[in-house]
Amino acid sequence: MDTAQWERDGVGMAKVTLGKTGITVEKNSFGALPIQRVSKEEAVRLLRKAYDHGITFFDTARYYTDSEEKVGEAFSGMRGRVYLATKTGAGDAAGFWKDLHTSLEKLKTDYVDLYQFHNPSFCPRPGDGSGLYEAMSEAKEKGLVRHIGITNHRLNVAAEAVDSGLYETLQFPFCYLATERDVELVEKCRQAGMGFIAMKALSGGLITNSAAAYAYLAQYDNVLPIWGVQRERELDEFLSYIDNPPAMTRELAAVIERDRKELLGEFCRGCGYCMPCPVGIEINNCARMSLLIRRSPSQAQLTPAAQEKMKKIEECLHCGQCRSKCPYGLDTPALLEKNYKDYREILAGKEY
Repeated sequence: MDTAQWERDGVGMAKVTLGKTGITVEKNSFGALPIQRVSKEEAVRLLRKAYDHGITFFDTARYYTDSEEKVGEAFSGMRGRVYLATKTGAGDAAGFWKDLHTSLEKLKTDYVDLYQFHNPSFCPRPGDGSGLYEAMSEAKEKGLVRHIGITNHRLNVAAEAVDSGLYETLQFPFCYLATERDVELVEKCRQAGMGFIAMKALSGGLITNSAAAYAYLAQYDNVLPIWGVQRERELDEFLSYIDNPPAMTRELAAVIERDRKELLGEFCRGCGYCMPCPVGIEINNCARMSLLIRRSPSQAQLTPAAQEKMKKIEECLHCGQCRSKCPYGLDTPALLEKNYKDYREILAGKEY
């Protein structure tokens, strides 16, 4: 089997194979982080609807509160029909085993198709002193884990993981705001026979044209996009692309070009790894408010509750914790200050 392939079956569905894992799925996967925000009944309904319409790869994490439990409820009794991927953010072997056994219990399964280290600050390797990779290898030997993966937001850690030859998949932010180095990473995975899973395919909500996002990623035959789903209308949008995948038209190319001019550079992706803030600032939204308010309906960003959240920026201690934890190396306090100034001008009616 080719390390990456793009094929069409009898009904025109695009498929992608995750490197050497042999996992071949429809080129749409379900990101289960957002279902934390809906009821169990609604989450189960969305997950089953996704499956009924052709999606078979579902990605969650121990970190996503009750997401695993909802996924487990949705696919109880039909385990062999879906691929379940989850993650551990443990820092040592003891934490690894605790996370894995909890995930298996919540997911109602005795194995995980893909188990991933969740955005570690380093690339876990045998003999590094953490015991993480040794535990992962043992879990695979025992059949608790079918394939070993890693997720990251740091380009240097991601590149090291590919070079190490220790991982079967990499999950990394990838969308049409990608830099040349990001594109090179995708090709590096292809050459290594390593599956590439694209998270943040809509850049945390800053990309508002999902057809353009899909058409861009469709150009990379070894990339499996993960779409975060919370609402049925979002799911319906992605499901419509299974039989009618958007092609890269002149109009969509123009959307991408316009967005790249506006968004490339120093902007917050909303990943949340800077959190929590010592004084309770909701950094992952406040540090990109200027973009959110212009790229989505502004009313939701101007409510009294939203104003109170932005006002918390006045309490910033300039302690540097958020800046030190940002995987993109952003000057987060400066971004907060800039966004707060812009927000106050909008409220005063000077702009927008």
